[in-house]
Amino acid sequence: MTQNILRKEEKAIFDLRELYETHGYKKYKMSKFEEYDLYADNRSFLAEGNIITFNDTHGKLLALKPDVTLSIVKNAASGERIKEYYNENVYRAIDGEYREIMQVGLECIGEADLYSTCEVIMLAKKSLECISKDYILDLSNAAFVGGLFENRSIPYDVREDLLTCVAGKNPHDLARICRENGIDDAICTKLTTISETYGKVEDVIAALRPLAENDTMTSALDELEAIYNFMTAVGEGENLRLDFSLINDISYYDGIIFRGYIDGVARGVLSGGRYDKLLDKMGKHTGAIGFAIYMNTLDLYFEDKNDYDVDILITYDDTADLAALTRTVKMLTGGGRSVRVQKSGDGSLKCREYFRFGERGLEIETT
Repeated sequence: MTQNILRKEEKAIFDLRELYETHGYKKYKMSKFEEYDLYADNRSFLAEGNIITFNDTHGKLLALKPDVTLSIVKNAASGERIKEYYNENVYRAIDGEYREIMQVGLECIGEADLYSTCEVIMLAKKSLECISKDYILDLSNAAFVGGLFENRSIPYDVREDLLTCVAGKNPHDLARICRENGIDDAICTKLTTISETYGKVEDVIAALRPLAENDTMTSALDELEAIYNFMTAVGEGENLRLDFSLINDISYYDGIIFRGYIDGVARGVLSGGRYDKLLDKMGKHTGAIGFAIYMNTLDLYFEDKNDYDVDILITYDDTADLAALTRTVKMLTGGGRSVRVQKSGDGSLKCREYFRFGERGLEIETT
């Protein structure tokens, strides 16, 4: 009965909450307001949008919460093991407009072994399944691409430009940047190959192993292979792909990265990975991995043009026996259907069935 009255996005959130709690994650609740400095110091960690700020009654600068992960990390005690999930509205200024965005996700802090990593990836997969059975979860490892820059004097800003080209699968600008900065053609060729190689995990690992030129790159592939073997062993190897063009901010992410897609939505709906560097930056030296689902990207997906506002609409006039009308409504809602009663209809409400209740009782309305 409860499921019948939930909208699709509400049911998805309900199912996600049940999924996370089943695996021992506790719900995290944050206040609407946080100190601005926390977000200003980590602005690039935010996926998009500017921070909405205001002064409190004492003149202190506060932020209307733009992110949940930063709040969880801030409030984590040093050495504490945390497994928490959240479904919170966050607020950002995007394209000149203030927006309220529903964000659902989870964080695992203090544990970074193979099991913990695979558990989070598995929960990311199952989260996508709660929304659609037609999904893909892309995996990457930031250390593999980063390993190419080891022992090479490439300025940080040039590295970022190169990574932007890899993420955008843009070989033309990649070649230009390498040429302008005197970077070896072999590096350019490897970066191009990395950005363009995509597919099943075992196939991509086999294709890219010859490109590994140091322990960092080899270890990155070994980690991905171990994760895939683990996931396959527990029946979760399907719908996983490798995509090394998947790159997040290298100042925060330093290991496994993943992004989830569902059919019918043009952009990624889930994003996550290892963000140990954020913990280091905040003086909490431990492992951390998590993900977020941006429910606003699913608005059009959840929208069903065939949805009705209500199952049954009943209008009535002054001749209606109101007690009899009430008994009729009680009978109809007892069958699990939603019933709206109003004095008249203006045609704006979408209903499966339309009745009129007058002195002769319930009659089908044909107009």
